[in-house]
Amino acid sequence: MAAKEQFIIMSLRIKNLPQSPGVYLMKGIMGDVLYVGKAKNIRNRVSSYFRETSDTRYTVKFLASKVFDIEYIVTTNEKEAIILEDTILKKYKPRYNIRLKDDKTYVSIKLTLEEKFPRIFITRHIKKDSSRYFGPYASAQKARETVRFIRRIFPLCSCSLSEFANRVRSCIDYQLGICSAPCVHLISETAYKELVDKTILFLEGRNKELLSALKTNMLTASDSQEFERAAKLRDQIAAIEATLEEQKVVSPDKIDRDIFAHIMEGDALLIQALFIRDGRLGGARDFFFAGQEFPAKEAISSFLSQYYRGDRFIPDEIILSLGIEDKDAIENWLSEKKGKKVKLLFPAKGNRFKLLNMAEINAREAVKRRTEMGEAKQTLLEELQKRLHLRKIPKIIEAFDISNISGKMAVGAMVVFEDAKPNKNRYRLYKIKTLEEPDDYGMMSEVLSKRYKKPATAGFKQGANEEINLPNLILVDGGKGQLNIAIKVLDELDIQDVDMAAIAKEQIPPFHPPFKKGGMEGGLKTRISGEKIYLPNVKDPIILKQGSQPDLFIRKIRDEVHRFAIGYHKKLRGKIKSLLDEIPGIGKARRNILLKHFGSLENMKQASAQEIAKIPGITIGLAEAIKSVLQENNG
Repeated sequence: MAAKEQFIIMSLRIKNLPQSPGVYLMKGIMGDVLYVGKAKNIRNRVSSYFRETSDTRYTVKFLASKVFDIEYIVTTNEKEAIILEDTILKKYKPRYNIRLKDDKTYVSIKLTLEEKFPRIFITRHIKKDSSRYFGPYASAQKARETVRFIRRIFPLCSCSLSEFANRVRSCIDYQLGICSAPCVHLISETAYKELVDKTILFLEGRNKELLSALKTNMLTASDSQEFERAAKLRDQIAAIEATLEEQKVVSPDKIDRDIFAHIMEGDALLIQALFIRDGRLGGARDFFFAGQEFPAKEAISSFLSQYYRGDRFIPDEIILSLGIEDKDAIENWLSEKKGKKVKLLFPAKGNRFKLLNMAEINAREAVKRRTEMGEAKQTLLEELQKRLHLRKIPKIIEAFDISNISGKMAVGAMVVFEDAKPNKNRYRLYKIKTLEEPDDYGMMSEVLSKRYKKPATAGFKQGANEEINLPNLILVDGGKGQLNIAIKVLDELDIQDVDMAAIAKEQIPPFHPPFKKGGMEGGLKTRISGEKIYLPNVKDPIILKQGSQPDLFIRKIRDEVHRFAIGYHKKLRGKIKSLLDEIPGIGKARRNILLKHFGSLENMKQASAQEIAKIPGITIGLAEAIKSVLQENNG
């Protein structure tokens, strides 16, 4: 359909949109959700996209070529639209919206509030549970220093659940004064909760409230002649005040503020955050979003609603570098969450404007760092292209590995690197179902066919690799045989113009050392490993070098896909182990024999007790017990 015809159709649909608050969904030709937005007036907001404008990111040309339908959901007010937009974003993950994700490259501090005696520790995994997460911290070292500092003044437990449950006497952390030993009941639940509450105040940056509470408690303890407790509180106050002296005072009015400055370059948006607590600069972080085709105002508004969802601390003021249309709605929503008035401000002068300038300076530095990193990654990919004689720069690399036990319980894994970084959203795992006997080539063929069969038969012509998400380079773990399998699979699927390579760790033959004065140094030397890259239609492999950046990068990809495959395999094996461990008489040795023989729970379920009893070390009585447990867990 011509762009002009599509524009006419969309114009007619826009006229039928309601002039009410709500959420709208822009859909592509295949019905996929491209963009989700919220508005006080749906018709006015959507129609604004289809007007000619000097901003080339959201012109008629872009929307007319992408958007084929618009759906909407009317809400009672703008606050409901904010909440609904967040829900729909989580469901559809639209291509052109910003998405604030839990970044696993950052660490967070976790307080397990769902437990009777909450523990504190560092984590990279944010779960949907009742715990509180503080951060994320770009530096794991800084986060660990923070936890160490907290435990010195508020001695919280940090051991694992199993250690906590099985402890019979206090550990060394208690002797060091960094744990109050709730595991052996050396502190009451009430006293421990007081430590947790103070820790939360500290991590939220609410040090003014914390110090006030500590000083009140100290005076109360002193008046009650609890001099030991008063001395501990005095030391806590001194430690916190010493920490505050190290922080930079940037605001004399001692108000909690979050400051967000933005820089838009092409279709990339960077939002720089500064966190001011009690007038002091408590931290900073930048957020980067690529492929932004829509206005920065909308992106920032959506960013705020995603950033402050959940239990994140909400300050008294939020300073923005750009005015947003739904300012009042977001203010009301945040004020309701906080329980007191929250202001969104767009200053043009004064102290707040100076703070915004500070954030903008940091934003420019962040853009500069990202540019330098991008250039370094581009150089790395160009070197890799030359190293492997590739036709294109390998911006997208997909790597495959197989994990099995003598052909049983085989699984395949795929990892994806985009612009020299792992894209974990595109990682895939495959259960290998068609093969039961050891056949590395057959397993690799099955996994590659599963990955590439669908896009190859989806009606797309060759040369449309970007449309069907084909990589620039396919890397398989193994030697020349695995490479030939990859070539065969892609040939059968009529996929062309994709480079392929195989990485193999091979043994270099033993060698005799040279003669030394006084005789030979010794007999045959131990074999050592060598890593080789095999390429199509190239006789001799490329030997990987130590210290070469592109070679190190290839090893990194290989190690990542191997880790991913092994992890999945262990998870599947763990399901079998957990069931077998319930059976008296099944120890580690017998469990491993069963696991190796059958390979999967399904195979074991289908076997009779007599067949199981044929396995060395398994009596008929034990076999019947195994069958009984498997039948009870038939789901």
